[in-house]
Amino acid sequence: MAGTASAAGLDTDALHDWLAAHRPDWPAPGRWRAQRLAGGQSNPTWRLQADDGRAWALRARPGPAASLPPSAHAIEREWRVLRALRGSAVPVPEALLLCEDESVLGAAFYLMPWVDGRIFRDASLPEVAPAQRAALHAEAARVLAALHRVDWRAAGLEGFGRTEDFAQRQIARWGRQYQASLGAGMDPLPAMDALLDWLPSHVPASAAEVPATLVHGDYRIENMVFDAQRPQVRAVLDWELCTLGHPWSDLAYHAMAWHVPAGVLQGLGGLDLAARGLPTQAQQIEAWLAHAHPDDADAVRPRLLADWPFYLALNLFRLAAILQGIGQRVRAGTAAHPQARATAEMAAPVAAIGLAIARGDRAAL
Repeated sequence: MAGTASAAGLDTDALHDWLAAHRPDWPAPGRWRAQRLAGGQSNPTWRLQADDGRAWALRARPGPAASLPPSAHAIEREWRVLRALRGSAVPVPEALLLCEDESVLGAAFYLMPWVDGRIFRDASLPEVAPAQRAALHAEAARVLAALHRVDWRAAGLEGFGRTEDFAQRQIARWGRQYQASLGAGMDPLPAMDALLDWLPSHVPASAAEVPATLVHGDYRIENMVFDAQRPQVRAVLDWELCTLGHPWSDLAYHAMAWHVPAGVLQGLGGLDLAARGLPTQAQQIEAWLAHAHPDDADAVRPRLLADWPFYLALNLFRLAAILQGIGQRVRAGTAAHPQARATAEMAAPVAAIGLAIARGDRAAL
């Protein structure tokens, strides 16, 4: 037997039969095991470990597509973008197999090789020496810039997302999610209501004039696998929210780490960055500019910095809506993550930071 049925939340018997039928080199029954990975609030992931040392990652929807909101937990989109980026300047795992037949495990899933390396959950990088931290963050900025420079049409991603009105659609999407949480009994957040009023009337011209790029949508330090020794990203993970959109918004989402507090959200807000060997937000933006715009950084910088408060406020609004949604799952008893309640309680302070930046009461840089 491949393992006990439903071990680690996975029907390993059914999974073994499907994998063995699609991979001639799949280990024999009883020669591999599955381990559910801790962490994350979204698509569940397992490590599949063979006795001969080989290992894979299996990533699945959290349930049948019919039980989820349209486009949510889009495993098939993750698969498509991994295939498109293979061999590009953006390091990604190889997409090996996709199963859209929900009768196998009850949800679509895909298989990729396990990428060994370091994953840092906390943006302050407490696991490494202070002298190494700036280089790791600079590498994260370099890879994000590489993503934004991908020719998505040549990569076969025409139609992967709409290219117009990205900011307006983000406001509408996360506004709906926030309002849905109120309909489910969550308490309203005054800062969210204020942002929902402020954002639509403050969309800058750059939102329409900067060409659309691929955007990761959840580009945080913990969604990267770094080399065990060097400050080099070996793989970018968690492409569920990848689409075509605005690169400055994607950069601002990454830069939220410099605004959200340390602790539950594992950000850099309130920390003495210099004492910890960490870059400032301005230095991170400059690292991105150097790689995203090697020939015209001086021309792009003034406009980016002028519009930066809007893109930060938009992404803090979005993050607060996501946190409010986690609170909705806590209230419904369906949040599995052990820190879900504490994480959800950060919705109000995150929204308050966004509103303070929007109103100019808090520095965006």
